[in-house]
Amino acid sequence: MRSILSLDLGTTTGWALRSRDGSICSGSHSFKPQRFEGGGMRYLRFNRWLLLIAGLPSESGCLIDLIVFEEVRRHAATDAAHAYGGFLSHLQAFGENNKIPYEGVPVGTIKKHATGKGNAGKPLMIAAMQGLGYNPADDNEADALALLHYSIEKYS
Repeated sequence: MRSILSLDLGTTTGWALRSRDGSICSGSHSFKPQRFEGGGMRYLRFNRWLLLIAGLPSESGCLIDLIVFEEVRRHAATDAAHAYGGFLSHLQAFGENNKIPYEGVPVGTIKKHATGKGNAGKPLMIAAMQGLGYNPADDNEADALALLHYSIEKYS
C-alpha cells in the first residue's frame, strides 16, 4: 500500500497522511511568521516540518510514496497568494530533492468528490469529513482529509 501525504498549503497548513499500513492521521500546523523573524523563516520551518513528517533522514529511506496538494488557481488576497506560492515552491523542491512524486489537485475536484458540490464552503467540507468519522480541528485539516480520500480512491 502506498503512503500518501496530502496538504492544504497555507500559513496554517492542513495535512493528512495515510501510512503504508493503512492508518490515517491528520492535523493542521501553523507557519505564521513569529515576532522578530525574517520573512523566509516560515519556509525554513515548513521544510523542517516536511523532513519530520516524511521520516527523513532515516536508514529506511522516506516514509512517503506520494505527496498531493490542493492546487489553488486564484487567491482573493495578495498575501495569501504569495504565501501559497512560497510553500508550493518549497514543496516542489522537497519532492524533487527526495525523489518523491507530487501532484496538485484542483480545489473544485476535491470539494465535488467530498460533498458532491464543487463550490462547497468550509462548513460543508468539515461536515463531510465528520460524516466519515473524523473530527477536524479546522477547515484546513478537513480539506487535507478530503484530498487524501480523493487520492486514495484515485491511486488504489
